[in-house]
Amino acid sequence: MDMWIIATLSAAFFQTLRFMLQKHLSTAGLSAGGSTFARFVFAAPVVVILLAFYLPGRGVALPHIGGSFLAYAVAGGAAQILATVCVVILFSHRNFAVGITFKKTEVIQTALAGFLILGEGIAVAGLFAILIGLIGVLVLSDMPALKGGLLRRMGNRATALGLLSGAFFAISAVCYRGASLEVGSPDPLLRAGITLCAVLLFQVVALGAYLRGFERGEITRVIYAWRVAGWVGLTSMAGSMSWFTAFTLMNAAYVNALGQIELIFALLASVLFFKEKITAREGIGIALISLSVLVLIAVL
Repeated sequence: MDMWIIATLSAAFFQTLRFMLQKHLSTAGLSAGGSTFARFVFAAPVVVILLAFYLPGRGVALPHIGGSFLAYAVAGGAAQILATVCVVILFSHRNFAVGITFKKTEVIQTALAGFLILGEGIAVAGLFAILIGLIGVLVLSDMPALKGGLLRRMGNRATALGLLSGAFFAISAVCYRGASLEVGSPDPLLRAGITLCAVLLFQVVALGAYLRGFERGEITRVIYAWRVAGWVGLTSMAGSMSWFTAFTLMNAAYVNALGQIELIFALLASVLFFKEKITAREGIGIALISLSVLVLIAVL
């Protein structure tokens, strides 16, 4: 099995684990910005320490990184923050389900962003697998009690926020791949680690400055919540390292398409750990996403 597939499956697993921790544990009353900041601030020191040991352990020096690397890293980090903000705002809308459904078009948007930013195309078989997965995701999307015609349901602020968040997530994924490709090393783990370190440090500084200016006292609350937020940060770091490794090795659209298996992991977790039941619609969605994953693995 190719390393990018293993890395993507690992990323989906750790991301599911992080969501399980967030569901199981309280975040000590942190704001949306504080919770997001906790993911970055507790992960960044771990990545720096790992790099500090990895470089001498491998007997290599820090590779050359230029202006293009920094531009990609900053753009990707900023896009991820903006995408998260869009998703948080979605929670204030009654038609949240519609927005989240359109947010899940990020895989298709990643394919477009990859072509526009990096000039990377998608093979016909790969596009077929992506479309199967998109249908599966849309089937899984819960849209109960939504009234009005299709155009009416689509023409609202939640839809715009969903599409915008998907676009920002797509841009961040492609920029992370672009940044990792700018690192002068053949070692995919080193390239992923350096990229992740740069992105996390930028996000800590940028979001920390925002909290310092607009949410006084929130950084202190994050630090005091380290027993809970620390575990969330560590699982987030493991997931991010896996994502970045996968982006280093493969087209970001394919990585995000395979990463949709996270939805299956999440449903399994809901059944096994939270004793929730899977509906027939969810079963169909799981089958379609599973087919998409199998096609991707077979053709790539």
